[in-house]
Amino acid sequence: MSNFADRLAEAIDRKASCVVVGLDPRVDALPPDLLARARQSKDDAADAVLEFNRQVIAAVAPHAVAVKPQAAFYEALGQPGFRVFGETIRHAQQEGLLVISDVKRGDVGSTAEAYARAHLEEFDADAVTLNPYLGGDSIAPFLDYADRGKGVFVLVKTSNPSSVEVQDLEAGDKKLYQRVAELVEQWGEPHRGRSGFSAVGAVVGATFPEAAAELRERMPHTIFLVPGYGAQGGGAEDCRACFDKRGYGTVVNSSRGIIFAYAKDKTPRWQDAVAEAARRMKDDLERVRRGKAT
Repeated sequence: MSNFADRLAEAIDRKASCVVVGLDPRVDALPPDLLARARQSKDDAADAVLEFNRQVIAAVAPHAVAVKPQAAFYEALGQPGFRVFGETIRHAQQEGLLVISDVKRGDVGSTAEAYARAHLEEFDADAVTLNPYLGGDSIAPFLDYADRGKGVFVLVKTSNPSSVEVQDLEAGDKKLYQRVAELVEQWGEPHRGRSGFSAVGAVVGATFPEAAAELRERMPHTIFLVPGYGAQGGGAEDCRACFDKRGYGTVVNSSRGIIFAYAKDKTPRWQDAVAEAARRMKDDLERVRRGKAT
């Protein structure tokens, strides 16, 4: 399997898109036809979520390069949720999308090995998100999979407002997130692909554009996975600093703003509202990306 960063770059070029759609299903927000089914039992709720995901994937596949299922929403469904998590990953891949499992794992070496095997081998996602605050030995087992075509995105500067309480702490002559950024670029060095980017990426929020600009300078070979677009208040212009001078190196995630677009856009078919939200996001970001490259 080819380098994850190269596969992602190829998908961006092929679809003229850097959109990632977060699959964060909330049972109580499902469309009416699926919500009625979900209320019958735990198994029915899981089946309704799976059907919802399948229809969302069909709607966004022409406009997105990847989906990002957030594990917490599946774990909250209990045992049936783990089945749905795995089936969602497989279905998205069958529809030609890369899958970034949003698991934010980060634990001691032996446990990290088990997490890496679970999510990159058994569930077989293309990439995962990781929390780096236990240090390099918590990341290393995942890096072993980078040689097998898998990717990781390490939390560096997240989009939530209170991230500054920890990530902006002074660590010598740098802020903590800046030091983590240097580690991520270092961890990624052996895993660069033909695209010039590494299979070791970084999570960098759109809600802190000034930090994103200086992180792009510090991390020239790192792909940014950018949350914060849409429901969290970030827009396409807030993502501008994340792209490199060629307009590459970034994919942008939106979850609620796309998968629940029908709550605001009252169309006859809820799937049409989802597809239209993904298309608008793609077009907005492509204007910024092409502008950066000129």
